[in-house]
Amino acid sequence: MGDPKKPKKKYETPRFPWRSDILAYEIRLLGEYGLRNKRELWRHKTMLSKFRGIARSLFGMRSPRRKILEKQLLDKLKGLGILPEDAVLDNVLDLTVEDILERRLQTLVFRKGLAKTIHQARQLITHGHIAINGRKVFSPGYLVPKDEEDKISYAPTSPLLNPEHPLRQEIEAAATATAVGGE
Repeated sequence: MGDPKKPKKKYETPRFPWRSDILAYEIRLLGEYGLRNKRELWRHKTMLSKFRGIARSLFGMRSPRRKILEKQLLDKLKGLGILPEDAVLDNVLDLTVEDILERRLQTLVFRKGLAKTIHQARQLITHGHIAINGRKVFSPGYLVPKDEEDKISYAPTSPLLNPEHPLRQEIEAAATATAVGGE
């Protein structure tokens, strides 16, 4: 069963950790998605690897059980918003780690314009300023289901709820500057 003080690892390290192309790719993802360390990235890569492994094993099955398991896998990935609604089992094999990283709470807070930068989004989440459906979430790595995506907002007890808060003014100013500069 194992020692309860030593939880099971939720990630696998890369097979070739010192290849320069892998290192550069990982560093780019760390910066782009505001991850704290490579373990967070490896956890999502392992999750993707498990989804793809399940899909590959389903291709080998020939029973009615395959349809049930295939539906469960696709429903889970569609519910998380990782796959579109019209996806089939082949689409699971086409997934990348970026598809999973886009569903993290930290990324969605930044994309919704609740924070100026991806790093500020992480800080707002860990300090308890972000809530989903009125309930505070403290984990930046939380994978937001599709039905909860539009319920992300500032926490009811957060001072950021006030539109006159100086940080809110900075965020809105930065959003309008990028909107004007991007057009």
